[in-house]
Amino acid sequence: MGLLDSLMPARTALLVIDMQGDFLLPESYAAQAGLNIAPLVATIRPIGKLLAVGRAAGLLIAYTREGHLPDLSDCPPYKLERSRRANAEIGSKGLLGRFLVRGEAGHDFVDALRPLEREIVINKPGYSAFAHTTLQQVLTRRGIETLIITGVTTEVCVSSTLRSAIDIGYRCITVSDACASDDPALHKAALVMIGVEGGVFGEVATTAEVVRQFT
Repeated sequence: MGLLDSLMPARTALLVIDMQGDFLLPESYAAQAGLNIAPLVATIRPIGKLLAVGRAAGLLIAYTREGHLPDLSDCPPYKLERSRRANAEIGSKGLLGRFLVRGEAGHDFVDALRPLEREIVINKPGYSAFAHTTLQQVLTRRGIETLIITGVTTEVCVSSTLRSAIDIGYRCITVSDACASDDPALHKAALVMIGVEGGVFGEVATTAEVVRQFT
């Protein structure tokens, strides 16, 4: 029996990673950095389906947003340098406000995937949702054992969060069509790595397969 077949709603959380304007809109940080945002935008619909099913099943829903304090005191120097080389310096002014800065329009979630008031929002300064955040405490308090992971991008924030979660001891299912990279080759490689050594980083499933488990 795989992870998908043994899901218990009361011990399962749906994690929605970084579905923000800064990564998904044409005026975004991601577009400014030269990423093809079309594959990222394509995840909105499957994530919406998972949210509807997850809410009905009583899953804990947790969203993350990547971004920094206005003074950038929580932005590591190398991360700032890298963003500068990508022509999208963190904290610089864009059409959605300052790139990847908390409180700016681009830092907020896209309209199609806004959290409900009862759902968890985790603001994170790094790529992993567990680094310098309270996510682990929230999950522990709710007795969560399994994470269903979605969002962008597959090879960066999704993978970083997944690896941290596995190290901590969570059982993880990454939803292949509800996460994306601007480069299909990177997306595919990140998903292939999950299954090595008998599933070293958990399992991969499709949105349809997850939906079937809860309907």
